[in-house]
Amino acid sequence: MARFLIAASLSALAVIQPGAAADLSAYKRPLMVPFEGVTTYSPQLATLGKMLFFDPRLSGNKNMTCASCHNPSFGFETPVKTPIGAANTALGRQAPTVLNVAWVSPFFWDGRAPDLETQAAGPINAPAEMNGKLEAAVTEMQKIPDYKKWFEEVFPSKGITEETMLTAIATYERTVVSNWSPFDRWVDGDEKAVSDSAKRGFTLFTGAAGCSACHAGWNFTDNNFHDIGLPGDDIGRYKIDASSASNKYAFKTPGLRNTLYRGPYMHDGSLKSMGEVIDHYESGGVSRPSLDPGMRPFFLTDEERDDLMAFLGSLTAEKQDIPLPTLPN
Repeated sequence: MARFLIAASLSALAVIQPGAAADLSAYKRPLMVPFEGVTTYSPQLATLGKMLFFDPRLSGNKNMTCASCHNPSFGFETPVKTPIGAANTALGRQAPTVLNVAWVSPFFWDGRAPDLETQAAGPINAPAEMNGKLEAAVTEMQKIPDYKKWFEEVFPSKGITEETMLTAIATYERTVVSNWSPFDRWVDGDEKAVSDSAKRGFTLFTGAAGCSACHAGWNFTDNNFHDIGLPGDDIGRYKIDASSASNKYAFKTPGLRNTLYRGPYMHDGSLKSMGEVIDHYESGGVSRPSLDPGMRPFFLTDEERDDLMAFLGSLTAEKQDIPLPTLPN
């Protein structure tokens, strides 16, 4: 079994011991999207944002959209190692999912954007990504009668500006929420919603394997940064915040909802499957001073591995049909 040989030696492996599962109520999903402290939601505003999310006229060459890297069919990510940008070259990092971003902060793998409005501007203006200019996009949209009319209705004192465009995109993104999964139905009391194997996997995930130390809560993220020992030269959070040596090679914990649609995995797309992800955690990762203390080699039996995979599968909802908006001419 090749995966048993990832760690330096069998003597370094900790054998996973059975443990009690966490309280299911801690994983109960919220029923409302939080809009406190941000622009008030309205269907008209979110619809405008969805149009812009799928509109190639935001990009410099009119050939890319936000959805080019955040594809709804792939969990609002891309099915390749890293997305291809405006220059037809691969980007350095995988696209973080837009799923459940209303509960996420800060943004990007390194946390350089404090809010969704700031995040939305980043890819549009980045030469390697959409290669656009927000100022030029405002001019472009003001030439389109329907956009001009709708923005004046939603923002009567402002109309189309950089600020209102980013507000619209951010508002739409906050409405992108993963559907109920088998796991959610189990949390809600349906004992038959998931298999016994998935239930054992949940016990393992929240207990002896220690996964929930970082992948916590209903969206399975602590919204924090950790060095999990992936090889590579990208120093991650440390480039943004050098106040702590532990920020070296640290990246934001991704949520795990609809994770089976979202491969390849990790900030660099280096792991092709969830099996490879589990292999990595079993290995303990690259040993270095910034490595998260929770990273340690351990051993899963074949049954435990199957159980963990079954649990992760239970977090994936049936694929959602996201109808494309009709864009104004």
